Amino acid sequence: MRALLIANANDADAGFVGERFRSHGYAFDECQREHPGEWSSLDDRDLVLLLGSDWSVYWPNVAANVAAEVAVIREAARLGVPVFGICFGTQVLAHALGGSVSKASTAEIGWMQIVSDLPHVIADGPWMQWHYDVVTVPPGATELACSAAGTQAWQMGRVFSTQFHPEATETMLRRWCSGDGADELIRVGLSIEELLAVSRSNVDLSRANSDRIVDWFLESVVPSEFHGVLDKP
Repeated sequence: MRALLIANANDADAGFVGERFRSHGYAFDECQREHPGEWSSLDDRDLVLLLGSDWSVYWPNVAANVAAEVAVIREAARLGVPVFGICFGTQVLAHALGGSVSKASTAEIGWMQIVSDLPHVIADGPWMQWHYDVVTVPPGATELACSAAGTQAWQMGRVFSTQFHPEATETMLRRWCSGDGADELIRVGLSIEELLAVSRSNVDLSRANSDRIVDWFLESVVPSEFHGVLDKP
């Protein structure tokens, strides 16, 4: 099965989520957000995976890049191609489908608990968070998890996304903690050593929890028909 992976050039690692999709037979073509003119076509694709970013959808300097991603999302929705979004992915999905994105009153960085309406699918955590924005879900979407800061997971039709990072591996977090990431941690009162120590104790659980989300997505969201609380026109 063929899929598109849309991510920034310096952060295109899909981590645990990508591994689980690959175990189900998906192969990804990487599309770098910085170069939308080079993206592969959505034709004959079975999935779109949108990763996180250090961008915000409302930044003027990335407006053209965001617009290109919005176009892919809307085309995927028109064609019925399933989309799975993470962090910035959930923000650009909301932006594309009629919701909104704004700067959060409080940044969420570190391993945190959430409140899940589907705890057998989306565990309460701990999940890795690293973001400064909050979404208002599109009309017709179902919020599936939240925190004090805002929405943490939502679903609409064949679209599902999380504000937290189910894909996060220890290797990935080491990379995020370098450069500007170290300064960001200092600003919220965390050290690199502290974050990585907590990560080592959490990643095994978060990997299993991430696998559960991907499996549910493929079983319940990807099919053209699904029932119950998640059913949307």
